[in-house]
Amino acid sequence: MSTQRYSVTPHPIETLLAWVKSGEIAIPEIQRPFVWNATKVRDFLDSLYRGYPVGYLIAWRNPSVRLKDGTLSAGKRILIDGQQRVTALRAALLGEEVLDENYARRRIQIAFNPKEERFEVRNSAIARDPSWIDDISRLFAPDAYLGDFVDDYVSKNLDIDRKHVGRILERLKKIVNNHIGLIELAEDLDIETVTEIFIRVNSAGVELSQADFAMSKIAVNEAYGGHLLRKAIDYFCHLARNPEFYLHIEKNDAEFTRTEFWSKMRWLKDFNDDLYDPDYTDMLRVAFTSQFGRGRLQDLVALLSGRNFETRQYEETIVEISFTRLKDGIHAFINETHFKRFMMILRSAGFITSSLITSHNAVNFAYILYLRGRSEGIAADELEHIVRRWYVMSILTGRYTTHPETAFDLDIRQIESHGIARYTEAVLSSELSDSFWTNLLPQLMETSSVQSPYFVAFKAAQVSLGDRGFLSSNIRVRDLLLNQGDHHHIFPRKYLQRLGMSRGRYNQIANFVVTQSEINIAIGDTPPDVYFKELWAQVNGGPKKYGGITDREDLKHNLEENCIPLSVLEGNVPDYDVFLAERRRLMALRIKRWYEQL
Repeated sequence: MSTQRYSVTPHPIETLLAWVKSGEIAIPEIQRPFVWNATKVRDFLDSLYRGYPVGYLIAWRNPSVRLKDGTLSAGKRILIDGQQRVTALRAALLGEEVLDENYARRRIQIAFNPKEERFEVRNSAIARDPSWIDDISRLFAPDAYLGDFVDDYVSKNLDIDRKHVGRILERLKKIVNNHIGLIELAEDLDIETVTEIFIRVNSAGVELSQADFAMSKIAVNEAYGGHLLRKAIDYFCHLARNPEFYLHIEKNDAEFTRTEFWSKMRWLKDFNDDLYDPDYTDMLRVAFTSQFGRGRLQDLVALLSGRNFETRQYEETIVEISFTRLKDGIHAFINETHFKRFMMILRSAGFITSSLITSHNAVNFAYILYLRGRSEGIAADELEHIVRRWYVMSILTGRYTTHPETAFDLDIRQIESHGIARYTEAVLSSELSDSFWTNLLPQLMETSSVQSPYFVAFKAAQVSLGDRGFLSSNIRVRDLLLNQGDHHHIFPRKYLQRLGMSRGRYNQIANFVVTQSEINIAIGDTPPDVYFKELWAQVNGGPKKYGGITDREDLKHNLEENCIPLSVLEGNVPDYDVFLAERRRLMALRIKRWYEQL
């Protein structure tokens, strides 16, 4: 018979709230914003008032660690399921502000009508109506006296019986005596088991990731500054997206603004580049992998708990060392020089807009390479060359798409063993062989997804090579991507629809070029054999209908830049499928040319 790995104990709401306030149960508030709307808070309170079940909370106690005197410490409980319910109680009953999904602080005020025994979200009409207590948190204030509330309510509602109101408000105030079950998971459970338990118990909720657990571990350890480290990670993410958030931090978090983290990230207030806006998972992956030489975030959770992988024991010295190394990794991540130069490397490869960044994991490992390379003293030009090529290889091969942590772990361990230069060169040569460019890549490009890494790479290649937009005399792909240029169907969409082709057929990426909207409009649904014939006439003294190119050699060069077979100018527009196959071949070769120049 298997051993039960949890205990279930009902606790009064009042006790649970006291534990949260004292830190006995840890909720990393900045990590997990409050996403319930006010109506859901209202319904939750109504269920409690009526004595309905409201589910269980699930907590996992930190593994105990051995202290310097040889004794074991009991870790805090981490609330891994139930944060929204606990936060709703604190907001509605204690009047605390919540941090919403936009990281703005706001009050949620719930009103109560004793006559109807009904809850509602406070609004201006309710605030003016004497039959409502417009904010029930006043009733739960430490110095609140029930009799005063009864007297005040009766004085405004002369038609109601005082004893009846007193009984109703007393019942309301006693909801903090209602019990909620707390499932406590055994402290010796590993992180994989805890994750599996959460998924099974709360399959309808938001699945916790290894990064969520890591953030929880960081947040509850104030002994090594985990609460400030947690804020540093979270604040950086939000400043990267919204530099104006700087004012909120300056105004509301004086403690954090005195830390070295703040002095090293203040530059974000003037930084409006959205090429790579990391979230806390990205930051943890980069900081942990670059500093610890491991790629699995479950290992970070274990190390922050003090786990010795050899003895399988928990040691306080490992906790201290792990927090120090993680802080070093975060400092390296948020360093202005590091971050901006890494962005410069991506842009120099042609990835100039966030729409061309389709894999954060590929970006993350490229940043890991950059940080490791700097720490190893690799020359700047050599390191840039390595990072650019590795990033391109990563997106073209989908290296970090399916099982990113496995790939991260493999790559960083091999880098630890063989060094960056030797390992990356071996992988690049193997993954991007001649057969990849001539056989595999053209096959992979048989897709209709404009977000596919192959079309993204092709556009980045055009940017880097300085290619012009399709039929543009001077405007380049770079300018068009930065200014909302069009994706034009070479074989026009409506033309192919009339031939009975489906979306997946006419939207093949090999049928797309980047062009000016006026050129796209001018071509419209004109059949390709017609408009290419008119183009040839245009560069031979005929009327100018499509763009500004009037020179034959210039037109040929433009078609070559956009990987259009030159045979189309001779009136030989091939069958659609034949055209696609030839263009895929040409696109793959242009990507190869770009890669070799990186």
